[in-house]
Amino acid sequence: SIKQTLYRTNESSELVEALSEAARNGKEVTVVIELRARFDEKENLQFASRLQEAGAVVVYGVMGYKTHAKMLLIVRREGGKLKRYAHLGTGNYHRKTSLVYTDYGLMTCDEVLCADVHKVFQQITGMGKRIIPDVMIHAPFRLKKSLIRMIHQERAAAQEGKSARIVAKMNSLTDPDIIRELYSASRAGVKIDLIIRGICCLKPGLKGVSDNIRVVSIIGRFLEHSRVFYFENNPQQLYCSSADWMERNLMHRIEVAFPIQRKKWVNRILEEMELYLADRRQSWELQADGSYRQLEPLEGDMSEAVQTRLLNQLATVRYSSV
Repeated sequence: SIKQTLYRTNESSELVEALSEAARNGKEVTVVIELRARFDEKENLQFASRLQEAGAVVVYGVMGYKTHAKMLLIVRREGGKLKRYAHLGTGNYHRKTSLVYTDYGLMTCDEVLCADVHKVFQQITGMGKRIIPDVMIHAPFRLKKSLIRMIHQERAAAQEGKSARIVAKMNSLTDPDIIRELYSASRAGVKIDLIIRGICCLKPGLKGVSDNIRVVSIIGRFLEHSRVFYFENNPQQLYCSSADWMERNLMHRIEVAFPIQRKKWVNRILEEMELYLADRRQSWELQADGSYRQLEPLEGDMSEAVQTRLLNQLATVRYSSV
């Protein structure tokens, strides 16, 4: 069986064709299509019709909530047993944007994580009962509360004199409750680094309020689209997510945050975040008055812009199982 969410995809989507072919070949295919994806409403209706004609079950999500989570679950029979495989991502299943957006995706056969994906699909496709995943966090049910709890953990650690740090990368930060908690954490001494490409309603560098908060925006060849959240003192330190820290995402959409559990991948993502924070060629730093200042290279800074450096690194990386 195959279960898939589609928020946006390209006009002649190879993915829709593959799902249709699987349904025609007798596979059990369920696709959650968001009909209210802005500017893509017409195309998504057409995709829904194509999939239904092929024999797939098409679900339009939960009434009153946009389904923005990026999930794929495949169940195969292998050696007489059922085996689950899942993909979770920060970006859409869209061929064109995959070439110009930066995103993270996780492919896994981890039993606990795959079971969580299955639970969320059950909830979306009409089981009705509230389901609590074991390791994933999903909106609008627990994500905002969990983020606030993790911010509180960092604040408590700082108050005890321990090292405390938050690193978060996203498109936009507008949720007033999250912003208040970040201010409180900053006052307690938590070091907070935010990489926010778009709207940011938080003001960094305010004396006695946000002295320990830095906000940068990276503008370059690729549109920065990934969402990553790191909390130094949380048992599960790093999550990737489909959600920005906005009230609409945290309270009015179906979103997921999924843990990166292997230390080697946590370290790799953190190393990439540090490169973003160190960049002075594509970086704009938010000032306390709400303006942005373009940073200029200093003597000894890395010679390449961060996107170029990461692109070169990825061109030579050898992939292994996660």
